[in-house]
Amino acid sequence: MATYLAFLRAINLGAVRKFPKDAIKTATESVGFTGVETYINTGNVRLETGMRSPDRIAAKLEAAYLQDRGFDVPTMVMTRAEMAEMVAEIDDLWAEHGQPAQHSITLYAAPPASDAAEAAVAVALGSPDHVKVGNRWAHVLLGVNFHESRVLASKQFAALGVGTARNASVIREVTKRWC
Repeated sequence: MATYLAFLRAINLGAVRKFPKDAIKTATESVGFTGVETYINTGNVRLETGMRSPDRIAAKLEAAYLQDRGFDVPTMVMTRAEMAEMVAEIDDLWAEHGQPAQHSITLYAAPPASDAAEAAVAVALGSPDHVKVGNRWAHVLLGVNFHESRVLASKQFAALGVGTARNASVIREVTKRWC
């Protein structure tokens, strides 16, 4: 059995799209995943399975979540090795640029296209933000408030794809707990 981490997009935001941690756990277990744990209410899930394809795992989870909630829940599934790589990049970026006030990491189902990655990095040039696009994620070290970031609001960053964002402390914590 391998361990994977799943990150759910756009749940528990305001009064709609509610998906409590216990319901996430039950829905995840209902389709055969074991060792299920959740961390905070933003949709961070640890699971074990004999399946080896993050894409197939995500599809199975998304179908279970749709059935349980009645709305789509895009889900990004990461391996433990990918999580360790993300944390290593956090450390490298902080060593290079200093610890930012905020560090957002957007996780994607598939690697962003190289031209989109180059454009997202370029839009940060001359701004207080720094961007690094990894395998299936993008780091944004914010020099301004999250909601004031020119990078995060840009069409270039949006062109990386549909993803779900977490801050670096959440990525560090789930990696420490589950990897």
